Amino acid sequence: MTVIAGGKENQILEAGLILFAGRGFDATAVPAIADKAGVGAGTIYRYFDNKETLGNVLFQQCSRQLEAALSHGPRDAVDLREQFRHFFYGMVTFTNKHEHALCFIRNHAHAHFLNQKSTDQFIQALSGLYDFFEEGKKKRMIRNLPSNGLIAILFGAFLELHRLIRAGHLEETAELLSGIEESCWDAVRIHQ
Repeated sequence: MTVIAGGKENQILEAGLILFAGRGFDATAVPAIADKAGVGAGTIYRYFDNKETLGNVLFQQCSRQLEAALSHGPRDAVDLREQFRHFFYGMVTFTNKHEHALCFIRNHAHAHFLNQKSTDQFIQALSGLYDFFEEGKKKRMIRNLPSNGLIAILFGAFLELHRLIRAGHLEETAELLSGIEESCWDAVRIHQ
């Protein structure tokens, strides 16, 4: 049993995040969350009406953290190339600070348990990327593909990179990150 510091509600949230990210929401039972959090199963219901409420609270929290990571920095820079670099390294920062959040978001972005507030929060988290790609297409610097598709290209590459680093198959170095970021940029930009 893992006991996580920071009050029972935070322990429950952290345990839920770890288990949902690793096992998935549907495969995680409330007693497993309680065990991981070091609390009784009944204690979870003092803080959350049900597992779906816990999942939504976590999803909204992770989405806000992602939005903060993507919006921190020179987002309003004129140079689209620099903005793209900012988004990529914002995702690196996000995954390093919130190890399980990216997996949770990836696996549950369209999950059946999400309520409208969670869906809206996720859309808001990605709005900066969406706007970036729309602006880049207007300036004829970004491929004329649907912005959601361009986000999928970036996230797909980044998610696999994250998985390989966490599994120990790649070492996270400045050179690796720089090369992957450059490759992602090449995948979405118009080559002239």
